[in-house]
Amino acid sequence: MPKADRLFSKLKEMIDEANVVQDPDRLKACALDGKKPKVVVTPGTIDEVSKVVTYASQEHLAIVPRGNGTKMEMGGIPKKMDIVLSTGRLHRITDRDCENLTLSAESGLTLGEVQQGLSKVGKGYFLPLDPPFTDQATLGGIVATNSSGPKRLLYGTARDMMIGAKTVFPNGDIVVSGGKTVKNVSGYDMCKLLIGSYGTLGILCEMTFKLLPLPEKEATLGLSFAALEDADDFVRELRGSQLIPSSIEILNGLAVQKMRGPMSMPPNGNYFVAIGLEGVAESIDRQVSEMSEMGKKHGTLEAVTLDAEKHQVFWVALRDFSSRLTGEYSNVISMKSNFLISKCGEVLASYEKIAQGLGIHCAFISHAGNGILYSHVLPGKNVRSRVESFVELIEKMTAVAVKNEGSLVVESSPLSIKKKVDVWGQSRGDYLVARRLKEQIDPAGILNIGRFVGGI
Repeated sequence: MPKADRLFSKLKEMIDEANVVQDPDRLKACALDGKKPKVVVTPGTIDEVSKVVTYASQEHLAIVPRGNGTKMEMGGIPKKMDIVLSTGRLHRITDRDCENLTLSAESGLTLGEVQQGLSKVGKGYFLPLDPPFTDQATLGGIVATNSSGPKRLLYGTARDMMIGAKTVFPNGDIVVSGGKTVKNVSGYDMCKLLIGSYGTLGILCEMTFKLLPLPEKEATLGLSFAALEDADDFVRELRGSQLIPSSIEILNGLAVQKMRGPMSMPPNGNYFVAIGLEGVAESIDRQVSEMSEMGKKHGTLEAVTLDAEKHQVFWVALRDFSSRLTGEYSNVISMKSNFLISKCGEVLASYEKIAQGLGIHCAFISHAGNGILYSHVLPGKNVRSRVESFVELIEKMTAVAVKNEGSLVVESSPLSIKKKVDVWGQSRGDYLVARRLKEQIDPAGILNIGRFVGGI
């Protein structure tokens, strides 16, 4: 019996046949960087996940975990890919305790489904995360990649929200860490260890999060500026003030142009600063007034305030900006840089200069309160003829990030570019720690091999 058929037969003994797939079209849809799995399996319980992983460990089969696929472009080229393990049937809320502000849910549930359900409980609650593709992204994928959005300025990331997990480790063991108590850690915090591990240490099956009541009001203040220096000076003063925005974003002209479709924004200026606010109505009104006056001191050209539906439309469009570009252009290159918060303006200016020098069009969106900058390259049709230019762009931008005590990660790109760069950027000292953890927890090397830092 061929290896693929034997694998298919064995998995059918563990899981209902309908959820073990060898259909060529489904396998092709789950391919990564030119590699296709032998089989796609969708367990319905944590015990079934454990059985699949145990078998894979015994047979040295490589597993790639997958939710809805919104984060699959992230990471390096897989070294091996035998089984795609889908969490699509792990989609239950196992415990909802809004009075004590906790929620436990399985990893295949989308964040959008969670938010919709929580909003209908009492006066409304929410899980304070707003990563890209919120409506499609699964909880497991968000946590595994530590994905976040503009509101991380106020609320933090999954690392701040997750307090417990049930995980299947590479030997098949089901490991429970943390729980419903906010402070219950003694010794190593395995729960935090799994956040941002890209499925290389274990398969997240169930997680417990902290919740918050929905804010009374949300609004956006948008200010346009002629020069980056003016926008950066305004943001610096805002960061040093007593005001508490939920997000601060700086968009360059091309990003503003691509954002204009979903809403009307001020046409003037080369840079647009968007400030998200939420809380009680009186506080928001006061902050909008104070920030508007602050903006005038720094030469703002025009200001706009968005409430209710327009506020939501703007932030969804900004949050999902990369998917908007992907729908309009092929071969978009998306990068995420981090660096000292105080260097936001300087790094953005350096990136613009590098891109202009190479004749490359880039849309830049900076989480200016967090020291994070997203760079979206619009390569056009002749990608193959300009591969070396794009590689040079990535290398030069990486050098700038490192110089400012940060790093650069290529989140998505054509395979031709992925083969020529390290998508995780310049290796740091903590890479050795990650490798040792991988060797200890997954000595057989079956989980997401080659996808994480340093080809782990």
